[in-house]
Amino acid sequence: MALSDALNDDVVLWSTDARAGLPLLVLLHGYGADERDLFGLVPHLPPGFAYAAVRAPLAPPFPTPGHSWYPIEGLESRDPRHVTDAAARLVEWLDARTDAPATGLLGFSQGGAVALQALRLQPERFSFAVNLSGYAMPGALPGDDILAERRPPVFWGRGTHDDVIPGQLITHTVEWLPAHSTLSGRVYPGMGHSVSQDELVDVRRFLDLQFDAITAAGA
Repeated sequence: MALSDALNDDVVLWSTDARAGLPLLVLLHGYGADERDLFGLVPHLPPGFAYAAVRAPLAPPFPTPGHSWYPIEGLESRDPRHVTDAAARLVEWLDARTDAPATGLLGFSQGGAVALQALRLQPERFSFAVNLSGYAMPGALPGDDILAERRPPVFWGRGTHDDVIPGQLITHTVEWLPAHSTLSGRVYPGMGHSVSQDELVDVRRFLDLQFDAITAAGA
């Protein structure tokens, strides 16, 4: 059954129209941004992927601009059910819109949480994930045991001066990711809730390795 607040095809930004046979990397922006935010990173990322930047379906409360994947305010702040719903919307969109030979996820902040939640919903579907200044949600999902067995590659980058993500979520993610993924990443001194040039270099290196692995598996 289709979820409400489905993703809008009309605002998805694609890096290329010639996508047949290319691995796909889906870009998931953060709270208050839109599809243009992470699409600006594409020139700095490996050219072998097709990139799709999608727009979150919800509008944050006024006066916050942009869009959000799930509410982070009020009594339902960061409720894991809403994060799971957001990930399910993403999976539904992918089911209907792409037949890529391999799919990875790259998200910032909220988008990073959605990327990890989608990985948990369909642990055998996604090849890898990149979590920039994001976190893993507490609670158990049916795919967690499979994920712990598969241990897909995950890159997690965050800054020492990030005062946006609650400390308890960082603590949980520090414990959860090594148990459910092949984790790599870095904590960047002095970086706040953002993406630095050093982090982009590390992400590019990680994605190059994933592209090589996907290519080798399909050879």
